[in-house]
Amino acid sequence: MRDIEVLKKTLEDILKAKSWEWPEKAVIELPKDAKHGDLATNIAMTLAKTCQKAPRAVAEEICLELKNNALIEKAEIAGPGFINVTFKAGFWHEQILRMESMQEKFGSLEYGKGRKVNVEYVSANPTGPLHIGHGRGAAVGDTMTRILRFAGYDVSTEYYINDAGRQMRLLGLSTWLRVQDLCKMNVTYPEDYYKGEYIIDIAKELLEKDPELPTREDAEYRCFQYAMQSILDGIKKDLEDFRVEHQTWFSEASLVEAGEVEKTLNNLKETGKAFEQDGALWFRTTEYGDDKDRVLRKSDGLLTYFSSDIAYHANKIARGFDEMIDVWGADHHGYIPRMSAAIEVLGKNPKTDFSVILIQLVNLLRGGKPVAMSTRSGEFDTLRQVIDEVGVDAARFMFLSRKSDQPLDFDLELVKQRNLENPVYYVQYAHARIKTLLRRAEENGHKLDETSSLEMLADLKEGSDIALVRTALHFEEAVLDAAKNKAVHIISFYLMDLAGKFHSYYANTPVLSGDEKAIKARLILLRVVGTVLKNGLNLLGVSAPESM
Repeated sequence: MRDIEVLKKTLEDILKAKSWEWPEKAVIELPKDAKHGDLATNIAMTLAKTCQKAPRAVAEEICLELKNNALIEKAEIAGPGFINVTFKAGFWHEQILRMESMQEKFGSLEYGKGRKVNVEYVSANPTGPLHIGHGRGAAVGDTMTRILRFAGYDVSTEYYINDAGRQMRLLGLSTWLRVQDLCKMNVTYPEDYYKGEYIIDIAKELLEKDPELPTREDAEYRCFQYAMQSILDGIKKDLEDFRVEHQTWFSEASLVEAGEVEKTLNNLKETGKAFEQDGALWFRTTEYGDDKDRVLRKSDGLLTYFSSDIAYHANKIARGFDEMIDVWGADHHGYIPRMSAAIEVLGKNPKTDFSVILIQLVNLLRGGKPVAMSTRSGEFDTLRQVIDEVGVDAARFMFLSRKSDQPLDFDLELVKQRNLENPVYYVQYAHARIKTLLRRAEENGHKLDETSSLEMLADLKEGSDIALVRTALHFEEAVLDAAKNKAVHIISFYLMDLAGKFHSYYANTPVLSGDEKAIKARLILLRVVGTVLKNGLNLLGVSAPESM
């Protein structure tokens, strides 16, 4: 069991023997300062009222019992009644063996209990190549999927293709105008058309395939179909090369054509959740905490995105998903209350069955200077260009190196540097350094067995040894926290911390010096740390190189 689980079980047994109930507000956590022990708990303070005793008096009773535990070195009272617990070295040795036995499964949990989750992400309109902002959403969505699966959820991944709205009609028109322009026909471009070079390339491809296109009655529709498919194919290829998975590509147009949007709107009207006013159809989102009611169908008869989105989520529920997670751009923050209202009307609890992960803007820099980004004008670096320039590992790690709802400065020159100032290099180099050290040790005659024993680890008792074991073990906590809070940055933060602890350990510990038993004990520890680093990098979709 994990250290927190061990302490919780020990405390539960103590409370049961004293006929005390576990307090709702009791927590077990890592102390802010490692000098205060391995774990800290406020349990005595939360029991004081029930026991009708001073918190420190309750803490003294609990500490007396904890000191009788064979795994615990000491239990000390701090402040008004906090209890700081330190485990014996033997406990950490057992944890090393557990980590070693689990290998690539270490960190995996059963927390999700097979709960069916749909994660929908990227879902960019297929009107142009993916840009770096889409790349951040792709990395976050894919990593969230990996984390949830590792934590025991049954996860399906999805891309929602907005192929039924105004932007797509504008894509068809923009391509058609370019076709006419290439044919020397008189063309007037509207102000909001798509200007990127990729539109000209698509128009040229179309004319090569069908020279008679300008004479066809459905020419503009053909331009729309070809441009959308061409761009969508490019998006799929970019995401595949970016190690991003989408099991389902769901078409908005398919919802409309199947009548699911109309069916959903009719259901809302029948239940009194939608009403007609000023020739438009409205949803009563104010009943669910939104600041105003929202339009579903405008007075000109056109559907809003919101109406399709409600039908889309109704479709997800009908497919049997227990929970839906949407990854949206931060500019959609105001959209959350109305979508939460829709989820509740559809029979789900928006607090437990629906989550939105917001993706803030990426400030793309080159040597500290901003790079302009605009899909319509074509003045932007595409995700493909970024991947080609810095590589998948660097791009993914940088996208995941900050909280997703915070802006991110992405300097193309910084992430190409091969030094410890570069975050991805910092973590990958820790793994490569361990692998190199293990190879060198074997060459020098220090060959490790595939499996270890407690006797082999007896010499691991220095504070630095235990601190490194403790940090490696807390990978499980990082996975749990990331899954609970839908926060992928927790894993990258954890890996930076573990890599830092390793680099410091390596710099201050003569790993290959001393007697054979001590050398092998340290090598066993580092082999486990290498496995944890690799498992964590895998959750981020980043490789763990064996040499650098």
